Amino acid sequence: MAEKPMGMTKRLAEFITTTDSSKIPLVAYEHAKVAFMDWLAVTIGGMDDPLVAKLIEVEDAMGGNPQATILGHNMKKSVSQAALINGTSSHVLDYDDTLVSFFGHPSVTLFPSLLALSEWRGKSGHAFLTAYLIGLQVGGTIGRCAGLDHYMAGWHATSTLGHLASAAGCAKLLNLDKKQTTYALGIGATQASGLKRVFGTMCKPFHAGRSSQAGLMSALLAQKDFTSAEDILEGPQGFFAALKGKVEEEVLALLGLGWDVEQISQKYHASCHATHSPLEAALAIVKVNNLSLGDIKAVNVRSSKLATDAAGKNEPSTGLEGKFSIPYCVANALMRGETGTQSFTDEKVNDPEIKGMMKKISVVLDSAKTALEANVEIETIDGKRYKGFSDILQQIPPLATKKDRVRRKFFDLCGTVFNEKKVEQTAEKIDNLEKIENMKDFIEGL
Repeated sequence: MAEKPMGMTKRLAEFITTTDSSKIPLVAYEHAKVAFMDWLAVTIGGMDDPLVAKLIEVEDAMGGNPQATILGHNMKKSVSQAALINGTSSHVLDYDDTLVSFFGHPSVTLFPSLLALSEWRGKSGHAFLTAYLIGLQVGGTIGRCAGLDHYMAGWHATSTLGHLASAAGCAKLLNLDKKQTTYALGIGATQASGLKRVFGTMCKPFHAGRSSQAGLMSALLAQKDFTSAEDILEGPQGFFAALKGKVEEEVLALLGLGWDVEQISQKYHASCHATHSPLEAALAIVKVNNLSLGDIKAVNVRSSKLATDAAGKNEPSTGLEGKFSIPYCVANALMRGETGTQSFTDEKVNDPEIKGMMKKISVVLDSAKTALEANVEIETIDGKRYKGFSDILQQIPPLATKKDRVRRKFFDLCGTVFNEKKVEQTAEKIDNLEKIENMKDFIEGL
């Protein structure tokens, strides 16, 4: 009798357990270090947000062993609490990276759990980066199989896929065997949740923290042989059956042949990635045609349902809602030319002049579009029309350019907390992260 083909869940577990650094190209590690620098920057940048204080207050009341550091707060909590708080902090600005295959933000689900676990268990920088790369690849692979239907059904993929990515990365970092790794994926998947309905509230960044925390707990439980379904993805009433998606053999066949980390798109505007193509296109039109604000009569944005679902708050009233508003982000970029964190305050979102500019901006659903690309047309008061297009997820810069942009972002966000020398020293350590023998030393250096 022919042996039954191995299911997707076990194939992923095999990939996780048998893939070591010899099978990962050095350039992937370079991309991973850029991703970590970006993640650390947005985590430090978000550390003083009120929702982070609320989480710390609740976790203080619950107690816990001081095992891992809460970044920027000079305190230690349990490894689980650290993953939750740091994960939430890193997504609160909505300034973190995006991956197309992940349908969301991968690094905020992986680095918090892996960093807490590495500090607690004394893992090396090389092991830390390897676990990130493998967890990211697993998350992206599952994402391709889950497909756009998963996201459009209302699931926040950063959270749902993040549970599995974090579980995979932590399983690798703990050197779990294949059976335990299969369990870790099962435990992570059965906890997977997160609804897009909460976008624009404190729950969206909370999703990142919870997925990171849940993945960590999944791996720790699996290490103790805590059981779960061994076909959690493909099985009846499993992840795909319940949350949409199916096993795609051509996707699985690519495991180990390429690395999604090279396709990560970092953010250079502190808002939902769905706002980036519209504002980039609008800025380009104004620059190329030498238009002034006084010339503009109307701005028409054509975006996908994916983009308008994510960033469809046409009348934002808070800074947080402004991050999910295409009209506000376009108006802010055109009027102020500054799209960093300082642009997303309640005061700036409610500025009467900005409100006036927003009235000139219309967002139209274009059924031909499926991702985050956008067409923009600007009509001037003298009747001329200028057109532009941007697809931010396909305009990923080369590695050298990424390094330079992320480094500047790192100095910008961390410079308000650390002095210039400390920021420079930390950046240098990240550049050489694979040489660090114990990540606890890296954390203590912060």
